[in-house]
Amino acid sequence: MDGLTIGIIGFGVMLVLLAVRVPIGIAMLTVGVVGYVTIAGEVALFSYLKTETYWRFTAETLSVVPLFILMGQFAAKAGLSSALFKAANSWLGQFRGGIAMAAVGGCAGFGAITGSSLATAATMGQVALPELRKYNYSGALATGSLAAGGTLGILIPPSVVLIIYAVMVEANVATLFQAAFIPGVLAALGYILAIAIVVRIFPDAGPAGPRTTFAAKWQAILDIWPVLVIFLLVMGGIYIGIFTPTEGAGVGATGTFLIAVMRGGMKWKDFVDAILGTASTTAMIFLILLGASIFNAFLGFSQLPIFAADFFQNSGLSPMVILVGMIVLYVLLGLVMDSLSMILLTVPIFWPIIAGLDFPVQGEDLKLWFGIITLIVVEVGLITPPVGLNVFVINSMAKDVPMIETFKGVLPFFLSDAVRVVFIIMFPTITLVLPHLLEN
Repeated sequence: MDGLTIGIIGFGVMLVLLAVRVPIGIAMLTVGVVGYVTIAGEVALFSYLKTETYWRFTAETLSVVPLFILMGQFAAKAGLSSALFKAANSWLGQFRGGIAMAAVGGCAGFGAITGSSLATAATMGQVALPELRKYNYSGALATGSLAAGGTLGILIPPSVVLIIYAVMVEANVATLFQAAFIPGVLAALGYILAIAIVVRIFPDAGPAGPRTTFAAKWQAILDIWPVLVIFLLVMGGIYIGIFTPTEGAGVGATGTFLIAVMRGGMKWKDFVDAILGTASTTAMIFLILLGASIFNAFLGFSQLPIFAADFFQNSGLSPMVILVGMIVLYVLLGLVMDSLSMILLTVPIFWPIIAGLDFPVQGEDLKLWFGIITLIVVEVGLITPPVGLNVFVINSMAKDVPMIETFKGVLPFFLSDAVRVVFIIMFPTITLVLPHLLEN
């Protein structure tokens, strides 16, 4: 049996293991080890593991992951999610659908200091869901807006998934963060527009909340100064080159820790919980990365990525048709996989194909453009059935709302994402303008 056949079989086995809910890290590790040994032998595997494990986990790029996760843990302990929602609600809540819009705004703000969709959805759900239910928002709009808003956690920088993508395609993390900023803002605005359209069609779905005084509105803005300071300090420092991403994450983690202490949310138990939560999440991500490294090395030996790249380059199909086909495949994979799994499984195969095609952008710009498109599409997987992890997280908090109602609730946001993907494909400048401006 030749290497290509073994590679195809291994990839198929990998998908089967994921379909039966084997954890992605274990599945990749198992298939990768067996496939590697089958093609190259045990000695080659042990030699690879000896160097790869050290090289992978001592890379400075990856040190940013636990620091940003820790920053998110401290931000949650500091109660910043509640302050963000309150500020957004004071300005938007008086409009029809305004409390749901405020929930999306709160998710965008909290996502800017966490980098995790599930953490954003879970934290903002605890804060905003009671308020949405208090003012009789429909179950579909209340849970759908929070599930969709949570996806902003991996699109608005910092983004853990974007860091992993950068490592896989050898892109600059800071430049990718710059490229994601405008699409992230457009995502939040698109979701707010989707809510405005829904409540215009179904007025009872999102009643207007109480009006707040002008003084109360500005006081709510003053209450979120820590978020603004942290975001401007960390992301501003990274964008203009004062900090490396790792240095910026370290500054951000320290800053959110001090804010949590000042706000009384950092007792000893809270500190221990934050450290343990960070360690647990980081260990899970690093196990997945190790499994992905071995699995991708196995695929490399099998020549499957090269075969796929050659096949598509010689297929006669236009680059845009191939890109759209990949997007459709991502949506289908999102039915059964989470965002990080999709990135790790597909990018080693898809990126060589994309890099060999004649797109309007090339080189480093192509990495940015394709990375943001990929990030948006895998983000959609967090709200698509039957997996939709964000949907499950939010629906578990609203036990009186049937799951089917929550999936109906995310449909307008799914359509918003589709429109945004089309615009970014048609106009790559949306993604590239900020990196080019900050480069000069």
